[in-house]
Amino acid sequence: MTTHTEAEIASQPDCWRMALALSTQALPSPGERVAVIGCGTSWFIAQAYATLREQAGHGETDAFPASETPLHRPYDRVLALTRSGTTTEVLDVLRRAKARPAAAAAPRTTAITADPDTPVTGLADEVVVLDFADEKSVVQTRFATTQLALLRAHLGEDLTQAITDAEHALTVPIPAELVAAEQLSFLGTGWTYGLAREAALKMREASRSWTEAYLAMEYRHGPISIAGPNRITWMLGTAPDGLRDQVEATGGTLLETTLDPMAELIRIQRLAVARAHAGGLDPDQPLHLTRSVILPA
Repeated sequence: MTTHTEAEIASQPDCWRMALALSTQALPSPGERVAVIGCGTSWFIAQAYATLREQAGHGETDAFPASETPLHRPYDRVLALTRSGTTTEVLDVLRRAKARPAAAAAPRTTAITADPDTPVTGLADEVVVLDFADEKSVVQTRFATTQLALLRAHLGEDLTQAITDAEHALTVPIPAELVAAEQLSFLGTGWTYGLAREAALKMREASRSWTEAYLAMEYRHGPISIAGPNRITWMLGTAPDGLRDQVEATGGTLLETTLDPMAELIRIQRLAVARAHAGGLDPDQPLHLTRSVILPA
């Protein structure tokens, strides 16, 4: 029987197309100084977007876990990423942004969420709703990538090839050696570092796998010591010169493709589900996790 997670992974190309048809007027304008916040997956997507926004020349952009957001800095806008719309730390940031003294010039607040009938709607100045990308699974897959597709399009990117790559990523077989691998390290550079961190998180959540994530150039400064036979180093994007030879010299395997990194993340999501099934786990209901972290007052 197909799990909710598998169905949600398969729907991503269609969700990305739907996101591209939405208005983006509520999103940060060029020149604004922006803080992007989230928790868990949303923080990693925030990291990817922050890098892309600066690379596109739209202005200074920082990404923070919501619990560590420095609102004393002079931001023009706070962009909150929250699938549930109920995460305690995110709501707290939005409340604090509204409560800043008038002399401090409170930043404009925008939220991207899957559920408009949640507290975030009443706290943010503007809300972008991706209800078509909401999920029944606790594990985030399509909401994470759909909001990033929306944000990339808002920066002026053409996602035609990314969508084609995503459709391809849904059809390629999952090699048995990846399902059986002892350990996986995900690498990124620039905006794909956030995706590498999300890839490792997805593998841990769905299948309780031993996974880590690093900046590609930093991997050689210590972490490569864990590479070896039956261990995978997975690059999102293009690997730095010489890294393949160094990984293979350990007996390990380096993976990289020419797919758009968001499409490559789909392959990793599928592997996480395959490893969950192989281990007798339910990817829809990862151990010790809930859809949203709601802390006591």
